[in-house]
Amino acid sequence: MTSLAKFPAPRDIMPRPQTLGEAQVSRKADTERANEETLRKYRAYINPGLADLLRFIGYGAVESRAEGAIVWDADGREYLDFLAGFGMFALGHRPPAVLTAVREQLDRVPMSSRLLIGKPAADLAELLVSLAPGSLRRVFFTNSGAEAVEGALKIARAATGRKQIVAAENAFHGKTLGALSASGRPVYKEPFEPLLPGFTHVPFGDAKALEKAVSQETAAVILEPIQGEAGVIIPGDDYLPAARAICDRAGALLILDEVQTGLGRTGKMFACEHWGVAPDIMALAKALSGGVIPIGAFMAREELWKPLEENPLLHSSTFGGGGLACAAGLAAVKAILQDDLPARANRLGRQLLDELRSLQRKHEDSIREVRGLGLMIGVEFTDSDVAGLAIAGLAQRRILVGYTLNNPKVMRIQPPLVVSEQHVARFLQALSESLDQTRELVKSVQQTA
Repeated sequence: MTSLAKFPAPRDIMPRPQTLGEAQVSRKADTERANEETLRKYRAYINPGLADLLRFIGYGAVESRAEGAIVWDADGREYLDFLAGFGMFALGHRPPAVLTAVREQLDRVPMSSRLLIGKPAADLAELLVSLAPGSLRRVFFTNSGAEAVEGALKIARAATGRKQIVAAENAFHGKTLGALSASGRPVYKEPFEPLLPGFTHVPFGDAKALEKAVSQETAAVILEPIQGEAGVIIPGDDYLPAARAICDRAGALLILDEVQTGLGRTGKMFACEHWGVAPDIMALAKALSGGVIPIGAFMAREELWKPLEENPLLHSSTFGGGGLACAAGLAAVKAILQDDLPARANRLGRQLLDELRSLQRKHEDSIREVRGLGLMIGVEFTDSDVAGLAIAGLAQRRILVGYTLNNPKVMRIQPPLVVSEQHVARFLQALSESLDQTRELVKSVQQTA
């Protein structure tokens, strides 16, 4: 396949107002100057490579406001969000109940003094324990999913006295040093080697390989119930139960990373519930605060917490468990339960999968597979360039989607769990148009090659 760079950069094809008054023209010019200044600063001081990539794809606009499943840029153009901030906007942008809770907490205690007990943290921990699978009874609050994984790995080693961690190839657990050591794509790891010792990787979904790797020296096996960044890879129905049994026989712990899959995304509150498996330790983040404030958490069985009981400062965080984050988390989880968003994700996800598979049949030359659970869906293309063109075509139509980090052939589709059926129909129409456009672009380049 020809390199994506040989295809023309996408342009906005959505209609704009045709006539502007003098005042509107002046405001438009001011906005354009402000946008260019923001982009210049981003390129100069943050990440020029990312700025250029987003601009090439068609996502280089400056965001201005957001509500529900819609984002507006500084020019007032509307975008339908089918990426949901890589899963954190389960409740959509700016969920009212969460914003209200944060505003109220802001007027009381925004950040814990660290020497007095925070009520929001205690309340959120109690709620999470009441919902968690199995016998997870202790909670530690962090600021991100990667931090939650770091804590999970630490408590596994401290509780077992063992050092080895078994993880899956093509896994993604975050980009801090410990989380990266557990992750499974070399391109993100090699620039930072040597990473932490003691990590072994085996193929995801292969219970025999997992059993061979786990020994009396294994502290824990860490897995995503569904591999998100690998391309939404769903294991066979016997895999997680087998992993649970393998850990039990070896006296190893099972860590499940539910950072992407947890809190309703897959049609269950936690993805592991699809297979009736309970972990010893679980990591959460992303949707935990409704995408309003950074927060993560790791949970564990009570007996695994003994190292932290003996030395309460063995693992700590200045910002983790702060009032604003936990008030947001409490409101977000309550909203997920009140509106039964897991059931909604299951229903809409089934409809969306059916429609996407119909499009796959029409575009068998470019789409290899459609797979997913709930509203966590991957569309795998035959080629990463074709996937890029399809995503760029959606950008032209102001639909926000992305690809999976460990497999650029896969378009990730994970809208807010509150997305409407009208939004789904709009997305499908835009995707159909983008796929038709992609097919014509590929033909054109092949004919001139």
